[in-house]
Formats: sequence, C-alpha cells, structure tokens
Amino acid sequence: MIGQPLIFTDLDGTLLDHFSYSFEPAQPLLSYFDEQQIPVIANTSKTCAELIHIRKELNNSAPFIVENGAAVYLPKKLFPECPKDCHDDGALWRYEMSRPREHWLNLLHSLKPSFQSLYTSFSNLSIEQLVQLTGLTTEQAERAAKRQFGEPVLWHGNREDKLLFIQAINELGGNVLQGGRFLHVGDAVNKGAAMQWLKQLYCDHYPNTEFQSIALGDSQNDVDMLEIADHAVVIASPTHSAPKLKRQANLNHSKAYGPEGWRETLIQLLEIPAQALLEREK
Repeated sequence: MIGQPLIFTDLDGTLLDHFSYSFEPAQPLLSYFDEQQIPVIANTSKTCAELIHIRKELNNSAPFIVENGAAVYLPKKLFPECPKDCHDDGALWRYEMSRPREHWLNLLHSLKPSFQSLYTSFSNLSIEQLVQLTGLTTEQAERAAKRQFGEPVLWHGNREDKLLFIQAINELGGNVLQGGRFLHVGDAVNKGAAMQWLKQLYCDHYPNTEFQSIALGDSQNDVDMLEIADHAVVIASPTHSAPKLKRQANLNHSKAYGPEGWRETLIQLLEIPAQALLEREK
C-alpha cells in the first residue's frame, strides 16, 4: 500500500482520450478520489484558461500545473496563506517557474531568417487552424491560445533541421520539449520540477502526513515527472510508442489506452476494491 497519494496526471492521451478528449472511463475513480480527499493534480502542457474550464468538468478542486511546469496554481481554499514567492491570482496563488511568453516570441522572431519556413508558431495559427489541427472545439481552441509562458510550434521540417532548431534555442538560453503534437519552446522547466515543488509544499503544509507522488503520462514531455515520482505509470498510446525511462522500480505500464489505462493502473496500484466503485458506475 501507498501512504497519502498525490496523483500527478498528464491530460491529453492520459486522463483524456487522445481523440475525443473524453474522461468518461475514469469518472467513477475520480469521484472516489474526491470522496477520499486524494488530490488529482493536472500536470499538463495546457494553459491556465484551459485548466480552469477542465477542472469544472472533472469536478476537480486540486492545485494544477500548466504549460509543462511553467507555473503552479494553488486554490486559496486549500492554502489560505500565500506561500513564499507566490503571486495573487484571484481565487488562486500562482508560482512561476518560467519567463513570460513574450520573451519566447521575441527569441523565435530572432531565429526567423534560419528556420521561418520550417515551423508555424502557435501565435500565428488562427483559431480555425487550431481547431483543425487539434480536434478541439472553437471555445477550447480559444482557451488553448491563451498561453502565458512558453510558445508551442508546429514543426514542418525534417529531423536534422529540428535538431539544429533545438540547438539554436538552447544556445539562446531556451529549452524545447516534444509534446504530443507540438514542440514547446520555453525555459528549462519541466513537469518533474513543478511536481517536486508542489509535493514539498504539501509536505510543509501537512508535516504529519507522508505523501507519495504518483505520476501518470504517455508522452516524452512526461518523462521528467515519471522519472522522479515515487511511483510512475506509463499510459499506452494508440498514436506513439511509450516514452523510455531509466527507472525500473515502482514502474507500471497500462495495457489500455488513455482514461481506461489510467483507471486500470490506479485501481491496481492503490489496491482499490471493486466494491468501492460499483455504486459510482451505476
């Protein structure tokens, strides 16, 4: 058995189906976690605007991490006192781990002569193009466009040119993460560092509780959190191979895809009795 779990989960392709963005197979388990006061913490490349909406759909009131670890948002109901170095953001505290989006747009602009034809910057995509590329609705695409920190780019070039592009970003003090659909240009932040910061905050806030982090993800940009979580779960994907991890201990792989795999592995890992979910499945 695991102590007090903190569940850090990727969204697209993990808790949300890669194609439909549905979380229906995981709904009974999410209800169970809510009743048991087990935090399900989104750790995603999505924006704050997207997360505020998605959390309402999930009936989720836990903290959340956006834009691949660029910022952590903390509900004031859970953390009434402002944690060190956090900013006031209405009903939330915001802890920033990245420079703002404008910095990265300027950096990309400086690279245009060399790479302009090889990628399309997120900020240059219309809402209609985002809808076509991602399968999001117009409203969802509008929320996805409200990025505050890094800048995703849609790569059109070959692998060799992509490596040169990444090298150029690195030399200018940036970092590139490979997501499910986009390359994410930003600071050298990652989901793992943000997860560790938030876990430590929980430990400081509840000193008599032994917390165990469980990270679930399906893509390369999940590797940092999967490597350093107390327990890692790699969710099978219908579109790409599983990210390769160095760790061997406390590592699980789902057989099912997306939210079905999410449900399957967490029930097994946390030894949740079937009876506990039966009522929620009716």
